[in-house]
Parts: sequence; structure tokens; C-alpha cells
Amino acid sequence: MEHYLCTTCGTQYAASEEPPAQCLICEDERQYVNWKGQQWTSMQELSNSYSNTIRQLEPKLFGISIEPDFAIGQRALLIQSQQGNLLWDALPLIDDSTIGFIEELGGLNAIALSHPHFYGAAVEWSQAFGGVPIYIHTADREWVMRPSFEICFWEGPFFDLWEGIQVLHCGGHFPGSSVLFYPHGAGGRGAVFGSDTLHVTMDRKYVSFMYSFPNLIPMSERKVTHIYNTLKDLPFDRIYGGWFDRNILSGGKEAFEKSVKRYIQAIQL
Repeated sequence: MEHYLCTTCGTQYAASEEPPAQCLICEDERQYVNWKGQQWTSMQELSNSYSNTIRQLEPKLFGISIEPDFAIGQRALLIQSQQGNLLWDALPLIDDSTIGFIEELGGLNAIALSHPHFYGAAVEWSQAFGGVPIYIHTADREWVMRPSFEICFWEGPFFDLWEGIQVLHCGGHFPGSSVLFYPHGAGGRGAVFGSDTLHVTMDRKYVSFMYSFPNLIPMSERKVTHIYNTLKDLPFDRIYGGWFDRNILSGGKEAFEKSVKRYIQAIQL
């Protein structure tokens, strides 16, 4: 029995003797099936050619990503805090060096996930640290491809963690898409972890909003307005995107407000 990983989206599936017939995440119109057809790998095979890299982004905040790029290529974020360390989003690969690094920082207290494209091998990450809870908004329950007792579904507009850290339900990209508010980020000016809900653009001056990024399906004005209303009262100066260096390091709140206005004007033309 193997927990197979989709090579296109990096999602890990429940154990099976043979690879699943299809990846339900990639069959969805927000994603896509590999042009060569559905392909699978395992954690062991992945670790033979890939490894995780860790960068410190600011005091008590680290980014973790797979090198070379694999699947969607997202970056997970690790917050170190006195009440416990938190992993935001997960990767398809977890290796001994990553486990050792996190253990040296005090281990892991919980995992919170933004949306199904960034679930990766979250259950493997949880179990590597003794089965810590994995927080997922209940609206995305159907997209969990590897069920586990460690998964805790939350509901409502927000979920409080500790030390003022909060996950906010924005919707849009997926029904349960969420962002994380880190009040201690950016030297106490506040940071938002946007993942794919606030997608930092290449000029790193704006964010944008899409129902599907690879298939170029825009998001509706109503959904973007809901995202704005969810985040408008948060005090934040920095936006961390879902990939290394895709960040707005200062003026993030103003960039977010301008981005919403620009996007809505563009789709109304």
C-alpha cells in the first residue's frame, strides 16, 4: 500500500495498492492534467531527486520549498512562537533535514492550510511531529484526498489560533480559501499570508484574484468584494505570497486596496 502523490499538483492520496485512476484535484477546472497524462510518484521516489530548502524571511518566520521545483512549487511558511510553532500550507515532500530543523526550533504545534492546491502531504507532516492538528475550512472538506484523524475542520468567518494569529475565510479561489493574519510580522506592523487568495503579481506591487490561475478563469466582482470586506479592517503592512520572493514587503495594505479597485475596474470594462 502506498500513499501516491500526483506529480502535477503534489497532492497525496489515501493508501492504495495501485495508483488512483485519476487525480480529482487536477481533473477540476481550476487545475489541469499533465499533458503527458496522469502521473504519480511516492514520497520515497520524490526524496531521491528532491529536497527541501529553508530560508529565514524575518525573525521567527521561515519559508520552506522543494528544490528543484516540483508540482505547483508553493512555499510553506513556518512561524516560531512561544506558544508553539505553526506551519502554514504544506509541501508534497518532508525529509529528515526538515524535521530536524523544525525540532531544533521547538517542534510543530499545528498546521493550517489555505486551500486544496496547497494541501500537499499535510498528513505526513502532521504525523512526523506526533500527529499535530491540521486545520482546514469545512467548505473544502470534499477536496481532502487523504482523510486522517489529524484533520480538524473549522467553520465560520475566522479561526483564532494563538498569540493573535488568525485564519480568515475569504472564499473565491475555492469555497474554503483562507488567508492567515500574522500580527507580529513585518516588525509588528502585521503580515498577511495570501497563498492563492491574494496572488502577488510579478511586479510585486499588486495582488490579483483568479478562480483558476493556469486556465485563466477570472474571479467575479462579488467574490473579490467579499475578500476585500473580510480583510479591510486588518492592520498589515506586508503580504507573503505562495512562492519564494513573491512578497510585498511594505505598503501591503495600500497595495491590496489598490489591487481590488484595479481588478474590479478591469472586469467591468
